[in-house]
Order: sequence, then structure tokens, then C-alpha cells
Amino acid sequence: MKATGIVRRIDDLGRIVIPKEIRRTLRIREGDPLEIYTEKDGEVIFKKYSPMGDLEGFAGEICESLHKTIGASCAICDRDGVIAAAGSRRRELLEKSISPALERVMENRGVYVQGEGGAPLAVTDAADSPEAALAAPILSAGDVMGCVVLLPQEGRPKPGETERKLAEMVAGFLGRQMEE
Repeated sequence: MKATGIVRRIDDLGRIVIPKEIRRTLRIREGDPLEIYTEKDGEVIFKKYSPMGDLEGFAGEICESLHKTIGASCAICDRDGVIAAAGSRRRELLEKSISPALERVMENRGVYVQGEGGAPLAVTDAADSPEAALAAPILSAGDVMGCVVLLPQEGRPKPGETERKLAEMVAGFLGRQMEE
């Protein structure tokens, strides 16, 4: 655990303010759920809660199936990072933070397709991030939970209608799984 040197007092209603710098660094936004852990020695630990994290193993299996079906590298992200990936670009993607551009695509709730009037879309916030060919947001009970990302295939300029429908179907399926 890393000490920040920041000390905050609890107010009369039992609240504590998480400093803006920490919220920005950890991508904690207003309304984000935090899970609370306690230790016997008095430690209280707040951890960002991701409903997609509960589906991590399942998401990995879906990514593998998607990769075997269409031959493209793919990833499934929550609102902060890549939780599952398959294909040749797996190591470049897995457990990396998503790019601000991908975050905006999710917030807009629309499907991104490479070459349809938009700028290239970096998947992660790394300088050498792979670009997405397609990104379909995962919606659950009206909230954005993450997205399904397909990377460009060798020799194909952009994904076709089949790949788009498949990514939208996987995103819809994952969204329904979180509602149950």
C-alpha cells in the first residue's frame, strides 16, 4: 500500500472527502461505487467496484470465442481498463487503462467503426496503444458498464456488418448478464 501523506477528518455525518488528485489518478467519478474493506488493525480500504469484474472469467471465454470466430484480436473493457483480451495483441491490452477517447465513445453510447468519419481510436492510454477497428458499448439497466473492442484484421481495411453485429450482440449479452 502506498502512503499519500494526505490526512482528512470525518465530518459530523461520517463522511470523508477523497482528494481531487486521487480521484483523478484513480478515475473515480461522481456516482462510482466503492467497495469498503476493513482489517483487524484498524485499516479501512476503499476499492473501486466494477460490476464487470464479476464477469472477468466469462468475458475472457467470450473474447476467446470471438477471436476464434472472426480471427481478429479483441478485448472487453470496463469503464477503467481492459478486463479480458484474446488474439495476438492480448499482452498489449490486458489489464491496461483505457484511453480517454475510448471512454468518450462509451459515454456517447454509440458504436465506433474505424473509417466512418472519426479519428483513429486508441484502446489504451499507452503511447503505443493498438487502435480499435470497432467498439460497441456494454449497457446495463441504462448505464454504461464497458465495451467490446475489435482490432483491425490483417488485410481488411475496416470491419464489416457481420463483425459489427457480432460485437453488438456480445455487448448486449454481457449487459443483460449484469442485470441478472
